[in-house]
Amino acid sequence: MFRTTILSVLNVTTQCSVRNLRTVHLARVAYPVLYPLSGQGTNSYPLCCSVLRFYATKRSKKASTVKSEDEDSPMKRSGGTGRKSGAVFDSSPEASPEKKSVDAKTNGGGSVPKRRRIASSSEEEAGGSPKKSSPKKVDEENPIKKEKPSPKVKPKSESKPKKDEKKSPKSSAKKSSPKEKKAVKEEKPTESKDKEVKEVKKEAESPKDKEVKDVKREAESPKKDTKPVDVKDKTANVMSFFTSAGKKDTGSSSGSKVDGADYNPGKKNYHPINDAFWKKGDKVPYLALARTFQIIEETSGRLRMIEILSNYFRSVILLSPSDLLASVYLSLNQLAPAYEGVELGIAEHTLMKAIAQSTGRSLAQIKTDAQNTGDLGLVAEQSKSSQRMMFRPAPHSVEGVFGKLKEIAKMTGAASMAKKVDKIQSMFVACRHSEARFIIRSLAGKLRIGLAEQSLLQALAQACAMTPPNQKDCKEPIVNALSKCSEATAKAKVDEIALILKTVYCQCPNYNQIVPVLLEHGIDHLLEKCPMMPGTPLKPMLAHPTKGVQEVLERFDGIDFTCEWKYDGERAQIHLLEDGTVNIYSRNQENNTSKYPDIIARLGNTRKESVTTAILDCEAVAWDPEKKQILPFQILSTRKRKDANEADIKVQVCVYMFDLLYLNGKPLVERPFLERRELMYKHFIEFEGEWKYATRLDTGDIDELQRFLDEAVKGNCEGLMVKTLQKEATYEIAKRSRNWLKLKKDYLSGVGDSLDLVVIGGYKGRGKRTGTYGGFLLACYDEDNEEYQSICKIGTGFSDEDLQTHTDFFKDKIIPRAKNYYRYDPSHEPDDWFEPAQVWEVLCADLSLSPVHRAGQGIIDPEKGISLRFPRFIKIRDDKGTTDATSAKQVADMYMNQDQIKNQQQNNQRDPEEDFY
Repeated sequence: MFRTTILSVLNVTTQCSVRNLRTVHLARVAYPVLYPLSGQGTNSYPLCCSVLRFYATKRSKKASTVKSEDEDSPMKRSGGTGRKSGAVFDSSPEASPEKKSVDAKTNGGGSVPKRRRIASSSEEEAGGSPKKSSPKKVDEENPIKKEKPSPKVKPKSESKPKKDEKKSPKSSAKKSSPKEKKAVKEEKPTESKDKEVKEVKKEAESPKDKEVKDVKREAESPKKDTKPVDVKDKTANVMSFFTSAGKKDTGSSSGSKVDGADYNPGKKNYHPINDAFWKKGDKVPYLALARTFQIIEETSGRLRMIEILSNYFRSVILLSPSDLLASVYLSLNQLAPAYEGVELGIAEHTLMKAIAQSTGRSLAQIKTDAQNTGDLGLVAEQSKSSQRMMFRPAPHSVEGVFGKLKEIAKMTGAASMAKKVDKIQSMFVACRHSEARFIIRSLAGKLRIGLAEQSLLQALAQACAMTPPNQKDCKEPIVNALSKCSEATAKAKVDEIALILKTVYCQCPNYNQIVPVLLEHGIDHLLEKCPMMPGTPLKPMLAHPTKGVQEVLERFDGIDFTCEWKYDGERAQIHLLEDGTVNIYSRNQENNTSKYPDIIARLGNTRKESVTTAILDCEAVAWDPEKKQILPFQILSTRKRKDANEADIKVQVCVYMFDLLYLNGKPLVERPFLERRELMYKHFIEFEGEWKYATRLDTGDIDELQRFLDEAVKGNCEGLMVKTLQKEATYEIAKRSRNWLKLKKDYLSGVGDSLDLVVIGGYKGRGKRTGTYGGFLLACYDEDNEEYQSICKIGTGFSDEDLQTHTDFFKDKIIPRAKNYYRYDPSHEPDDWFEPAQVWEVLCADLSLSPVHRAGQGIIDPEKGISLRFPRFIKIRDDKGTTDATSAKQVADMYMNQDQIKNQQQNNQRDPEEDFY
């Protein structure tokens, strides 16, 4: 088939071996066909060129041989009847009635050999009439006339021969007119040509493919005139061939139910079996997931997005449950748990190169389109849609795409980039419809559909509630278990399952463990089958901010509590495994083990021999061993982030232990903090300058608490952490609990806490700030709508070095236009928009309602958002992801907790009945 394909491509050009450049151009045009057929994973493009050159040279030699043999033939001397090369594009094997009449006249009413009819048709299409050749005595020994045509070569649509045409070749020749004899004489091929015809016939067995029919007709047609053809004609022939050959694969024809182009998981009353376009037991087509992403991207509203994804999950659970894990990871644009560090993030230039090579477009065109659209995924989809193919490669499956993405992520070494480009090209060739858009986005590490992990967990919970997994014992599949429930009951059931899923994910954030258990045992066994284990990081418990000592006492009135110094360092969750392995994770579950080889080496100094497994919650801070004091966080941030060598470490750290979550095979999170702390004191000991307990004070006296806060500030700490000891004192994973309060030194008379905000734009500096950014647009993160909402413009708190550092960092994060999930006022549009890539800690005097900024819009006021007054930059929060920034709801809470707002509320209090309507 490969050789037949190459021959069919070569047949649409003339003298393609004369110049290598033409062969290379042909290879580029034919690349989508040659690539999947060649089966080569590396250097496939040069291979295609080499193969084409080989066959081009072979055919040109045969053509020159024929030319030398026929130079003095009567046909050549009389001008010949060589048909034009465009005849190969006549896709109809049956001549029209008009063509038949012309043939009949030309041949004196006699029957016309099939090859002669094709030539005549092509001449008529070109606007000319068939040339008459002078009468000539026919050669009785012509091998073509002696050989009876094989029925396999004859097209299906050709009419049956008449009775007089069934006679022997010899008798037929005697009754033929002089004109017909002349035509037969002109079509006499050389022996080598006859051999090639038989070979092509043998290879082109399937009459279903239009391309194979073209090859057959070309093999049976007379030799081309070796007269040079204009380059424009050749180009038109090539484009005509590829356009006509690819039309049937555009995916827009009838039968889209099978193709999947109209798959819609957002359909009302969606049926997970009838509305899916794949069958039970089949692999889920990647197009189904791509269509789901496409519809989600076009949808506004978090609840509606959850419903769409949930419907897709329902079909996967019922029809192809083994593909649920890959579907979950691809929906999150992840390849593995976050702590495993498996990332794609292929450079944009590399993706552009792969798109250009796969589609035959220039790299400059791809770059221009990407700049205009701001989305390389859309550029890839548009480039792919204009590409025609002779043969459609096998369609992508969800499992196949997921596997190939993992292969690309794991490629390393000097030649890895070339291998990645080659693998990307192989994926791109087989893309249909919107698949190219989302594969390219996945490779770039930015899916851009506004789907956060919390929404995915909610969608998975809804899918499990409606279409329960593990239906092995059911005679009929349950497609909607909530169909007979009231709306309130259905919502309660979904929320119950969602709580279980989120709880399990907080203590075991690994879908490789969760999804198989969910499919095998159902939702009820998740907590039992997916327990907390050392080696799998937990999402940490977080504290609520307060504004003063008095607020702390009011919150914990009648409850025993303790105060601890709040250290200015980096959260370190230290896991000790049974085999002695030690892992260290950040608050975002990133694996920081290679960042702290010194901590690992010193663990033996603190743990007692009775400890076999453990999970410690700690803070790693920079430490001055000479002065024996804590250093600022900025010093700690200068340490190497990965693969640090203990001998090269200049900034020493001291680990402050404040909680024990797991000990010797038993989780401790359900036990009160007082008990967890006592177990920590019992099994781990302090070691000067390396391991220390958090400095604490158990008191309920306001004066003692105030003095303890002052001591913490003098000890280079941020303030105090206040925690309940026995009542409501469990460790609440991934929650910002009011059982933990933080009291920071800078905010006792202000808003109560700093804000962690995302930088989304920059304003170019003027005056002495020329050449750098002079200000920045900051945003909070709205978890419900999964969008970034502008909250302030900031230009204070920066040194000149800070501004230069920020400018250098964000120059590679510039995007041509705002993301569709940025909410801002056009009057505050920055000079440059940025990717959401960095979180800053910001201080402010207070918060106020704003008609310009969008933070928390609709929570406090239906029209106005919330903004910061006099914002000031504090530091970069490298330990936080952009979706971990201060949320819109937290901003609204901070606004409402301000004293002036509380006073206004007290003055404006009315009878509850006044608000009833």
